[in-house]
Order: sequence, then structure tokens, then C-alpha cells
Amino acid sequence: MKQHISWKVSLLTAMVSAAFSVSAAVVPENVRLAEIQKLVRGNDAEVATLDPANAEGLPEMHVLRDLFEGLVIQEKDGNVIPGVAKSWSTEDNKTFTFYLREDAKWSNGDPVTAHDFVYSIKRAADPNFASANGWYLKLTKIKNIQSIIDGKASLDSLGVRALDDHTLQYELESQVPYFVAMTAHSSMMPVHKEALAEYGDKWTRPGNMVSNGAFTLENWVINERIELIRNQQYWDNDNTVLNQVTYIPFESQTAAMNRFATGEVDITSDVPTAMAPKLKKEQPESYTVVPLLCTYYYAFNTTKAPFDDPRVRKAVSYTIMRDVITNGVTQVGNLPAYTFAHKYVAGFEASQPKYSAMSQKQRDEEAKKLLSEAGYNEENPLDIKLLYNTSESNKAIAVAIASMLGKNLGAKVELENQEWKSYLVARREGNFDVLRTSWCGDYNEASTFLSLMTSDNAGNRAFYKSNAYDKIIVNALGATSDEERAKFYDQAETLLAEDMPIAPIYYYMQARLVRPTVGGFPMNNVEGRIYSKDLYMKAE
Repeated sequence: MKQHISWKVSLLTAMVSAAFSVSAAVVPENVRLAEIQKLVRGNDAEVATLDPANAEGLPEMHVLRDLFEGLVIQEKDGNVIPGVAKSWSTEDNKTFTFYLREDAKWSNGDPVTAHDFVYSIKRAADPNFASANGWYLKLTKIKNIQSIIDGKASLDSLGVRALDDHTLQYELESQVPYFVAMTAHSSMMPVHKEALAEYGDKWTRPGNMVSNGAFTLENWVINERIELIRNQQYWDNDNTVLNQVTYIPFESQTAAMNRFATGEVDITSDVPTAMAPKLKKEQPESYTVVPLLCTYYYAFNTTKAPFDDPRVRKAVSYTIMRDVITNGVTQVGNLPAYTFAHKYVAGFEASQPKYSAMSQKQRDEEAKKLLSEAGYNEENPLDIKLLYNTSESNKAIAVAIASMLGKNLGAKVELENQEWKSYLVARREGNFDVLRTSWCGDYNEASTFLSLMTSDNAGNRAFYKSNAYDKIIVNALGATSDEERAKFYDQAETLLAEDMPIAPIYYYMQARLVRPTVGGFPMNNVEGRIYSKDLYMKAE
């Protein structure tokens, strides 16, 4: 697996500045473009919001990357390149200065300025706004941002300022060598202050939204489609080929596959797991598998019985036959996982826990022993509810794991599926025993996974609290070398395997159907970032 870490700034460098070529849809000379440049993309679910500061899931991220643009973006191989910022510099990995494009504009023609970024980050950090991404913003280590989000400091003390209309500076509390890559996250994208002031909560509706990405919002029919059209004001509009992009939400991969077959959809977000081998054989020109920096896992609700007991958590995790899930259920090349950070995350390779080297028979025996020690047996069987968001793949995996737990542990497992928005509420409020979830890296570095499990992180789905773990992550983020940081990350993985607040199941390989007439599709972006502005439709 090719790794891309060109964005990482060395601590030993006195001054580093970035000035790259821009990203654009590069159409080979021998390709004949279709007369109509319209693309239809399948999405994982109906988006919960189009407010960048509150977007939590992949369905939202896919659309927002087309509508809005942060300081940096990525090219097809995952390298960080300029977005609104044409370059940036730092002397110490604590103070970062970004130099914005003079030709960057909002969709209404207003200039995009450093003041827009200051306004937007302050809005997201405001405790009265209560952004769903507050946990992420804390990870950036921007000066005073944690205290501000926690309501302990004034917004005016935030370590960000506009030096002039096109120069933006962030001051951090500690060194964050990957800070530049972090600015690509939706919570750090700019929003249009005047549009929010005029329309309030309705600013994300068609006709109201003012955005700065390659596309603008034309139409939004809930649970049916989101239609985007080309933004003529976008700074790189001359290199954008598509004129329209439509997102259709599918919680059924079979439905997406069927509409792909009829020609209604050009790119699906997934494929039905049971159909993967057949699709690979019968549609080799469309069946596409790419690496994806995501880990699929089950989170245990550590705040209540039975999963407040680590012995029960271990028993369940040991019983999950990961090779059966990857080879017999998902069948798309996913890799069994025993640690949280993705196997192919840049610059880190975790030591594997002892149970990963055991045979399944040995794991099952140890699981039974642990469960018995915790007081569960035939007279008092383990009785749990497993929650997953609606998806054929999630259901197939849940059914398989419930069967494993029943056969080995005598557990009673009730499966509960919810559509995306309801699932988000239940996940946030802890209304589950075991939760199907996943995490995709917001940047290509191990902390994007491991910081998630700290005690005060809102993305900590297991509600895991460990002072020892928190200290390890603090030490990792304060490390002065990549080698020292990796050692702390390894300690974190070791502690997660011991406490088992989550059960890693597999590392993603993303299978989807891509029509041969779609050009520019990225095959080596491990973060799965597909920018529609880099795609085009070829003539048949």
C-alpha cells in the first residue's frame, strides 16, 4: 500500500512553506468528453445536515466536499494540496500562516477572505452553538479552543486571526505537525456570515445557501435527491468539467445496484456484500475496489451492565470470527482488525494483541472462561441488544456475529436497526448495549483514530474513560519525533486491547460500482475523498 505523507512538516525545519500545483480534472488527450456533463452519485444515506460545522457522517462529508472548500483539499492520491489557501508556512509547528487566493469567491460573487475563516471557526467553537464536531476542534490544539468549547474562556481569546484579507494565522497550544491536513475537515470550512444572518437556521436550503466550493446547491428533496450545479464563481471553475452532480441516498445497497444497472446511477457508495463475488466476475469493467482509511468496529456501552465489565467485553470480542466476517460475509477484500488505527495509516504499525495470534478455538475457550468469571452461564445468560444503522451489509454482519455469540457464549442477542438520523441520536445518547459503528480518518495519521477514545471526546462511542489512556494520548501529541509518537500510539493500542471498550472487526477495502464512462475516479486515495470537480463523463 502506497503511503502519502507529503503534508507532514518536520520539527527540525526552520521554515517550511507549501506551494503546490492546483488540483483539477485532468482529461487525457485521447478521451472524448460526453456532450452532457452530469453525474449521479449514490450516497450512504439521507444527509442529516448540510451545515459543515455540524456534519458527523460520511453521507454529509461526500456532499459538503463539493459545496464548500477549506484551506486545503486533496488530489487523487491523497496528497494535501491548496484549496482556498494557495500556500502556508510554519517555523515551529505551533504557529501556522496561510496565504489565501485573491481570486477565491463565494457563489454570490463576494470574496472569500481570512475574516470568513475566523468567523466560521469561532462559530463552530462557540459553546452556544454546540457543534457536533467540538471534539475534533479540540484535537487541533488551537489556542484556548478547548476552554472556549467548555465555556471557560471567551471566543475572543481563540488563537486565530486575520492578519489582512488574505492572510490567516493560527496559534496552537502545542506542536501539531499534521495541523495543515486537519484544516480540510468540514468543521474548519468557511461559511458565509451574511447568508447565516439573513436566513438563520434555513441558510442551508436551496436558494439560501451561499457556498465556496466547485458546486452550489440547486435542489434538495428529502430522502430522494440532492442536486448540485456548477459554481461559476469558483476560483478553479475553468478546470471543472461536470455541470451537475446529483446525490441519491440509498440505505439499501441492492436498490443502488439495481438503479446502477438501469443506468440511473453512475457511482454507488457500496455493493451488497452477498453480491460482491458475482459483480466482480460479471461486471469487471464497473466493479471497483479501493483502499479506505476506515475501521469497522463494535462499541460497547461501558457505562452500564453488562459491558461495564471488561471481562464481558473481551469475551464478546474474542468470539467474533473476523476472518469469517471478511471472507464469508463482506467478501470484498476487507482485512481482519485487532487494533483500532487502520493497518495502512501513515507512519505507524501497531503491535498485535496476544489474542490475535490465538486459534479461534483458543479464543472461544478464553471467552467462555471470562464470561463465567463475570457471572454469566446457562442459568444467567448474557442478554444484549445490538444496534446498527440500516444497511444490508451491517445486517449481514450483525446476524453472523449474533450467531457466533449464541453458539459460543449462549448469549441472547436482539438485533435493532435504525435509519441514519435516528441511529445518530441513539448513538449520541447511549441507547444501546453494543453499537455497530466505524471510523474513517479525517487525516492520514494514527491520532485521527486513537484520539477518538479519550474520555472527553464526543466521538467516543463506547463512553470509555481511562486516565491512563488519556495521559498516553497527551504524551503522544506532545512527542518531539515521529518515532517517540509511534511508541505512545502503540501503548494506546495495547491498553485498548486490554480494556476492550471496542471490538475492531475489519479495515475497509471499499467496493463500489463505477460506470466506465466516469473519468478521473481516484483509485489510491486512502481517505476515500472523491471530489466531483476532478471527475468527468466520457462519451460512450
